[in-house]
Amino acid sequence: MDAKELRVYLVTDAGLSGARGVVETARQAVAGGVTIVQLRDHDASSRQLVETAQRLREVTHAAGVPFIVDDRLDVALAVGADGVHLGQSDLHPVDARRIAGPKLLIGHSVASLDELREAGQWPADTVDYLGIGPLRATSTKPNAAAPLGYDGVRAIARTTALPTVAIGGIGVDDVAPLLAAGVDGVAVVSAICAAPDPAAAAAELRAAVDGSAS
Repeated sequence: MDAKELRVYLVTDAGLSGARGVVETARQAVAGGVTIVQLRDHDASSRQLVETAQRLREVTHAAGVPFIVDDRLDVALAVGADGVHLGQSDLHPVDARRIAGPKLLIGHSVASLDELREAGQWPADTVDYLGIGPLRATSTKPNAAAPLGYDGVRAIARTTALPTVAIGGIGVDDVAPLLAAGVDGVAVVSAICAAPDPAAAAAELRAAVDGSAS
């Protein structure tokens, strides 16, 4: 994938989006400059996920922005999503690639150099990009691995040739040091979903990323 698509990576959260809902939150965020959207909702049923995914796919595709489904390869394939993001306890990326074929984007979460080395043993083109984190502890994913900090993110980002995005409690002030650490973009949840104006929050993050990358 084009690493530029990872610049501002929105991960949705139904609770933080509130009455506005994840679809409208994503619509505003894309208008503000988000470059990729991931649907993440561990509490929704499969049918609810498919319904939301279909609506998000319409929003993202109209804007020319990739749409990713977290964890659920079946949902991603059912709605024609651009990709799926798989964590350490999800379907193995090698199996996902075998099922989905070469066209589906597959992202994978890593939180240590050991996990990165394991991914390096898989067949070429198994994974298209890596999510590195968490940068710091966050309430949106309480069961996440231990926080990496900037140094931990740097150690992983500079040891892989794959495009990378950092995640975990990231705000606009983290953008410059994270890009300096070697990642291609930042993934955010609260910074956009909990914002009163998702478009403005997205625009601020996008300006920070573009300014740091120039």
